[in-house]
Amino acid sequence: MIKMTDDMRELVNKALADNMACLVSTIGEDGYPNVGPKGSVLVYDDETLAYWERSHRSALAAVRKNPKTMVYYRNPGAQGRVPPGGAWRFYGRAEVHEQGAIREKVKSMVVKAELEKDPDNKGIAVLIHVDKIADLASRIIQSR
Repeated sequence: MIKMTDDMRELVNKALADNMACLVSTIGEDGYPNVGPKGSVLVYDDETLAYWERSHRSALAAVRKNPKTMVYYRNPGAQGRVPPGGAWRFYGRAEVHEQGAIREKVKSMVVKAELEKDPDNKGIAVLIHVDKIADLASRIIQSR
């Protein structure tokens, strides 16, 4: 069972403010992984992460073709609140929402600093339905 803890919720939601933006890993069309920072990653609900895709580059194309993804959160300064090594790995399946209620809900949850980088409101909401959460040593913390 996946259930985001209070620490996960708080730390992921303020990752950008802490200068610890989450990294999102996707699988490219060539089968190789790609990773990039997403300052908008947030906890959407107890089982789901989300982010605001405003760049419309390789990450979006990748999750459209292969929804398997991983979000990496690391903050060594949060020792005691995160596993040894200061990191969580959230593995899941992405779901793209270009319009509608889910897009609007995610947008309303995104930090202001990220929305300001999307003045034309062209962003897309991406949900990540989390299947497992692991620590830095790949030990499973939670799984479906």
